[in-house]
Amino acid sequence: MGISKPLHTISCISFLVLYFSFYCITPTSSSSASLQNEFISCVKTNTHVDFPLETTLFAPAKNVSMFNQVLESTAQNLRFLAKSMPKPGFIFRPIHESQVQASIICSKKLGIHFRVRSGGHDFEAMSFVSRIETPFILIDFSKLRQIDVDIEDNSTWVQAGATLGELYYRIAEKSKIHGFPAGLCTSVGIGGYMTGGGYGSLMRKYGLAGDNVLDVKMVDANGKLLNRTSMGEDLFWALRGGGGASFGIVLAWNIKLVPVPETLTMFTVTKTPKQDPGMKIISKWQRMASKVMEELHIRVEFTAVGNKGNRTVMMSYKGQFLGEKVTLMKVMNKVFPELGLTDQDCTEMSWIESALRNGGFANGSSIDVLLQLQSPLGKNYFKAKSDFVKEPISPLGIKGMFKRLIKEDTPFLNWTPYGGMMARIPESEIPFPHRNGILFQILYQTNWPENDKRPSRHINWIRELYSYMAPYVSSNPRQAYVNYRDLDLGQNMNNAKVNSIEAKTWGAKYFKDNYNRLVKIKTKVDPENFFRYEQSIPPMV
Repeated sequence: MGISKPLHTISCISFLVLYFSFYCITPTSSSSASLQNEFISCVKTNTHVDFPLETTLFAPAKNVSMFNQVLESTAQNLRFLAKSMPKPGFIFRPIHESQVQASIICSKKLGIHFRVRSGGHDFEAMSFVSRIETPFILIDFSKLRQIDVDIEDNSTWVQAGATLGELYYRIAEKSKIHGFPAGLCTSVGIGGYMTGGGYGSLMRKYGLAGDNVLDVKMVDANGKLLNRTSMGEDLFWALRGGGGASFGIVLAWNIKLVPVPETLTMFTVTKTPKQDPGMKIISKWQRMASKVMEELHIRVEFTAVGNKGNRTVMMSYKGQFLGEKVTLMKVMNKVFPELGLTDQDCTEMSWIESALRNGGFANGSSIDVLLQLQSPLGKNYFKAKSDFVKEPISPLGIKGMFKRLIKEDTPFLNWTPYGGMMARIPESEIPFPHRNGILFQILYQTNWPENDKRPSRHINWIRELYSYMAPYVSSNPRQAYVNYRDLDLGQNMNNAKVNSIEAKTWGAKYFKDNYNRLVKIKTKVDPENFFRYEQSIPPMV
């Protein structure tokens, strides 16, 4: 979620980190140090794996510098590292899955509220900040990143703390013709990304990451380890797109690999409003991008460039084709000649090389950079929102959008086409409901530097743009992507008691009619609402 270079922002946005909150009575009599000691003692009692405290427990009282380093290590949105934001009392970094089980048992016993973080890309930082209850602790999954690729079985087990980049790298180690339909930003943690469904540049061919899950390992509110068989199909359904942290903690995902050709073709073509005066190119894209062959994925990025008084909008058409350049050119000349794609715009590469390009790495980078835990695009202060479009936006509507884009310092919009496999999978297949009838998805984002003295103006700007776009996007409900968490849509702030009416407001936006089924499952598996956070699925009252 953390993005610093707006031209490539989407490369870091494919997804939500695993987070979850556990409610019980907040301790009032024990000191922080005493609570740490009790927690560690309890965890040791409930796990068979020993662990060195110097590399698993980090507290400001013991070493504030190391605590801050660990806290900031995968925190992507710098807004939520401000001094005014609540900080965890201490950070526990388990090195074995059994320690996660013990963490739940012990937090329940000691009355500790906590969050779990895998990649730290949550837009609203709910993976490492609690607004509903303090004190709280952070369980950091950064040491739980094992990946076991089975090419013969076309499957992979991947722990929740691994990143998308690590997953891509390990698959490519074993095969040049296997891939996985996940996101563009390589530093995103698998844990939360999968719980929101997870989209990417292979979605029109193979659907979402969540559509390609075979099994899971999960810990429930009693610390019990469950898999698909033992949890049942209802809970397995909820975990694949119902948002992280409402039902338990997913430790690992068993995913289905998909075939990719040895040669893919990538291209980028940029246009300004002067080069598309009648909006013919962008209007054609809206009509055809979701209807062309599913091997072709063309997204559009919008940024504003130039100095005050002389600013314009830059539209970057970024394509990925599952095939060779000669075939792509034939397709584009037939279905989208208005774009003016040339041979020189196209570059052939392998699937793993396309992951580097989508991730924002420099041309010629070694694939080894996929193993680094940070995005090449850095971190920033940002606010983001999302929409889904069912009918083409009129040229007048687009001009109004452009007028607002040039007023902001570093705006970023991304339009991602749907159609193909996305249109063929039923809305109820998994909790992610945005399927047939969606032309494209919109990501809105604005970034600003640390020294900006009026950050509120950027947040006000994106809210105003979001309001302006209302007539042009989905309605009743106005849909939103759960991995692009947006607390503007509402949140549960009254602690143990959930305002179910308010929750249904944002729940319908994220999940449509699937929200009701999620509530029923939550009521069955977690009736006391142990796993909760600002936008957790509530049980029936």
